[in-house]
Amino acid sequence: MLDLKGKVGFVTGSTKGIGRAVAAALIEQGARVIVHGRDEATTARVCAELGAYGAVSGDLATAEGTGHVLSRLDEMAPVDVLVNNAGIFGVEDFFAIDDDEWLRYYQTNVLSVVRLCRALLPGMLERDWGRVINMASEAGVKPLPQMIHYSVSKTSLMSLSRGLAELAKGSGVTVNSILPGPTWTEGVEEYFEGLARDEGKPVKEVLENYFRDHEPNSLIQRFVTVEEVAGAAVFVAGNAAVNGSALRVEGGIIRAI
Repeated sequence: MLDLKGKVGFVTGSTKGIGRAVAAALIEQGARVIVHGRDEATTARVCAELGAYGAVSGDLATAEGTGHVLSRLDEMAPVDVLVNNAGIFGVEDFFAIDDDEWLRYYQTNVLSVVRLCRALLPGMLERDWGRVINMASEAGVKPLPQMIHYSVSKTSLMSLSRGLAELAKGSGVTVNSILPGPTWTEGVEEYFEGLARDEGKPVKEVLENYFRDHEPNSLIQRFVTVEEVAGAAVFVAGNAAVNGSALRVEGGIIRAI
């Protein structure tokens, strides 16, 4: 494992869930982490709780919001480890959602990453060291019929990651995506409330039967923890030979070698 001590990490969407766990894990490795969220007060609170290097708030779903975030980062320190975790998901009927909803998902889940990489990757290449880690999803490989819009955005993120890794070929910069499976977070709790509504069942019943009814291919037959996903991010950040990969942290749901 490469030493991450003193490296500056920026983790988007890091006030809760996977993002917060990744920020905490990088801090444990000695990295100086900048946390991010949309709400300034919440982001500042999490920064203090984690003992992070700094906090930046802003809406990455718009070019204007991303520009604000980037201007704040310019005032702090060059980013060595960029973890693109911010994103949205939800249960939606494919036939009911319109173009605006599709565009909202692309702006948030894909173009936010494009904008940050376009701005921060050149500096990494100039310094000949950097890590870009994009949080995709097992849904990017195994699209979910109740979340087609989300699944397509994550497939796009995987393609973007591989393309950027090719762009950085031969340098000290690596670009990878991580594919978490069903991970227990605040957002996933909301997802299950939506799934229960769709099925007309109590949330407790859906949870008890979820892996049997919806994810029978799961080899662990349980939710992934945020700490397990964070551990994968630390591994990717610390291993220069892992590059251009889509690392699966989904408990074996994707039934393929």
